[in-house]
Amino acid sequence: MSDQDIIGNIDQLIAEEHELRSRSVGDGLSDEDRTRMRRVEEQLDQCWDLLRQRRAAREFGENPDTAQARPVSEVESYRQ
Repeated sequence: MSDQDIIGNIDQLIAEEHELRSRSVGDGLSDEDRTRMRRVEEQLDQCWDLLRQRRAAREFGENPDTAQARPVSEVESYRQ
């Protein structure tokens, strides 16, 4: 997966997140939508982490293709 592929995934996830947030105004989200929102946020965190890994590898002369998506439990525990 290339950086552009990852960025494309990020763009799609952000669009979905915005759509879900716009639906939450008023009546709020259904349980299914809340579950989907949580999953979208987790996938975004994983994509951003993978992109950072690839960029760091490239910066230090390593192969960015060796970067792998980390588990949600790992990326969700990072401090902002």
